[in-house]
Amino acid sequence: MYQAVNDLRDLDAAHILHGLYDPTDRDQLTILIGGDGAVVRDVGGREFLDGISCLWNLNLGLGRDELVDAAAEQMKKLAYSCTYSGFGNIPAIELAARLSSVAYEGLTATFFTASGADANECAFKTARFYWKRQGKRDKVKILSLENGYHGVTLAAMSATGIPAYWSMFQPRIPEFIHVPSPNPYRCNFAAAGEDPGAAAARLLEKAIRHEGPDNVAAFIAEPVQGAGGVMVPPDNYFPLVREICNRYDVLLIADEVITGFGRTGRWFALSHWGVEPDIMTFAKGVTSAYLPLGGMMVTKKIADAISGAPPSERWMHASTYSGHPVCCAVALRTLDIMEREKLVDRASLLGRYMLRRLETLLELESVGDIRGLGLMAGVELVADRTTKAPFDRALKVGDRIRQKAHQAGLIIRNRGDIINIAPPFVISEDQLDALVSILRDAITDTTRGLL
Repeated sequence: MYQAVNDLRDLDAAHILHGLYDPTDRDQLTILIGGDGAVVRDVGGREFLDGISCLWNLNLGLGRDELVDAAAEQMKKLAYSCTYSGFGNIPAIELAARLSSVAYEGLTATFFTASGADANECAFKTARFYWKRQGKRDKVKILSLENGYHGVTLAAMSATGIPAYWSMFQPRIPEFIHVPSPNPYRCNFAAAGEDPGAAAARLLEKAIRHEGPDNVAAFIAEPVQGAGGVMVPPDNYFPLVREICNRYDVLLIADEVITGFGRTGRWFALSHWGVEPDIMTFAKGVTSAYLPLGGMMVTKKIADAISGAPPSERWMHASTYSGHPVCCAVALRTLDIMEREKLVDRASLLGRYMLRRLETLLELESVGDIRGLGLMAGVELVADRTTKAPFDRALKVGDRIRQKAHQAGLIIRNRGDIINIAPPFVISEDQLDALVSILRDAITDTTRGLL
């Protein structure tokens, strides 16, 4: 029997440091204990529809005993081994080979990490390492997008283009530079006759030239910006980016921590535009969040630079839990389930249904934009649809909508006045209808009298 909810809240307040801590959340603590599929349940027995896959990662939903069994079976065989040079384990080896069969054709080798931020830190170091091995020791700068999210460790935070994550941890690492996002809804930098994708690509090229191509190691971007507001790029953006990176010898890093493993209706999202990266980072959906696992995949030329380095120039990067056999075993079983149940195709089909249903919210005067790809979508609220003027920040419209939805049994996330939605792949159409209905009521109730 669980302790009284108030006792648990007191213990939490005394002993837990919450990520992205907001003191206003203390009296609204939801303590989850279980669930099934796209539904989660709290300690008081109340059920919620999970509209954000917990943190964009619980793709297969709760109650997948097959993943629990995979972990238990591997623990009985080999609970842990490191993968430092000279050591390996079967699940890690098999998973790395499996990933090469489902990821971009050019990516051949994997280094496993414990999280997405960890993977991005690894990618930044590897980009620098690669260029030093090529004799270009000054190529150290990393370019990234405004509103992009790459984690909150020091280098990942410096790449993250959302200022709220920086303010209390400055100074950031100086070799990280942000360029405008290819956000079609709020592009205010296009020249006459220039579309948003071409405009954003032009500014990327301008930044590379300004910093000096001999100083820029890599450009990192999410194929679809997630935490920053689900910004789907124009179709021409990433093909242009790939050309620019090739032209100036800049590595392209695809941060597929959210978009990887089917979230956008493809195994990996850059394939929507026929583009391949030099480095890809992943996490979240690789185990459907049942255990922590992330990683970095690289092309053969980068892998060869690592394996061919002399002792004095070794790739001195490591992680205690890299290639953890239990995590890798769960990832292998996750991929089995995804393939067997055709969940990538399901995410594509359900994503189109979800977007159609969300577009009915454009009937509401406060809804300025609906956008999405696969099972991830953003609903942007505005005070004036004609001018796209946002609400006064002091009104905290997005926060209030999230809270009202929560009270009605729906868990979502928001960045300011953009509502982020990314339900598990196993959600039903009826549940998507309920999601949209709850969200509609929350928007209507919150914005009544504000327009």
